[in-house]
Amino acid sequence: MSEPTPELRNPKLLSLSDAVVRREKLRAKGQRVVLTNGVFDLLHSGHLYSLQQAAALGDALFVALNADESVRQLKGPLRPVQGELDRAYALNALACIDTVLIFREMRVTNEIRALLPDVYVKAGDYTLDKLDADERAALQEVEARIEFLPFLPGFSTTALIARIKSAGEV
Repeated sequence: MSEPTPELRNPKLLSLSDAVVRREKLRAKGQRVVLTNGVFDLLHSGHLYSLQQAAALGDALFVALNADESVRQLKGPLRPVQGELDRAYALNALACIDTVLIFREMRVTNEIRALLPDVYVKAGDYTLDKLDADERAALQEVEARIEFLPFLPGFSTTALIARIKSAGEV
């Protein structure tokens, strides 16, 4: 008889409406919310660095995680390597993150308008011109400060997957 699979508790994973409630409680206390978003398929040092730096820009870090279907649309049919609940669980384990929410659209525009972040953060491989126009407009509407963190060269999920594939059977 095999052991039952333990349930992966993820108290930081919230629906958008519950994340808005959490955000409002933080606003009432005068705390600044930082929002970032991404796929976070295989967490690596580049991700960890960016998330820690993003968290340092405010009092609470909210991470909007691309749902599996949007990842396939962005990255191709073989991605994500890990499902959205597994990726959310990994983010849950990081002390620098306060809230994780999964978004199903291609863009995080609705989440920006709902959460009203004080600061929006992307890694340094983005620029103002590379931000989606609708996301940028939403950020301007809610008067969020936009920050681009330094990009750490040599860290990418695509490169990590390629290295794993080239390693063959271990």
